[in-house]
Amino acid sequence: PCKILWTHRHPPPATRMTASPTSVPMIRRAVPADAPALARVAEATFVETFGHLYPPEDLQQYVSRTYTPENCRRTLLDPTMGVWLAQMNDPEPVGFIVAGRCKLPVEHLEPMAGEVHQLYVFARFHNLRIGSRLMDTALDWLASEGRSPVYVGVWSGNYGAQRFYARYGFSKCGEYDFPVGRTIDREFIMKR
Repeated sequence: PCKILWTHRHPPPATRMTASPTSVPMIRRAVPADAPALARVAEATFVETFGHLYPPEDLQQYVSRTYTPENCRRTLLDPTMGVWLAQMNDPEPVGFIVAGRCKLPVEHLEPMAGEVHQLYVFARFHNLRIGSRLMDTALDWLASEGRSPVYVGVWSGNYGAQRFYARYGFSKCGEYDFPVGRTIDREFIMKR
């Protein structure tokens, strides 16, 4: 299982990009050949956003088991999952979103429930509305797949992400524990 995140969890200081006519991000559906790039951007954005919160051994254990090309390839081959990459002028992604069937521990889970599993954007690209464009794309796809309602999990201390999801109509409906190595995070489940 993947942790659902947004990169507003006290990210370290970073140089922010300024939008210009030549810096419009391209959003595209990921394919199995993108597995290595997806693994790299997933690990890098997780570490950028949350790495300072965990003991090094917990962080290493989590990323080395979670963000592998093999795990990403399995996700990309799963017909119930959708992955989109955000790219600027470089082919290396600057952000991504994963959506699909709901895997959260929701009581009485609806059979067609969807979930936004992961949403990450490098901090230096936050002011280009990439997260919003990725979210719009994933929500449109979930609706086209008949996935309703839609859930997202977010770290209980990630207030920026909670506000972002609230703007999309999500509200808290539960909680659960999420392990990162031996560290246990308290996650909120939000529903739309």
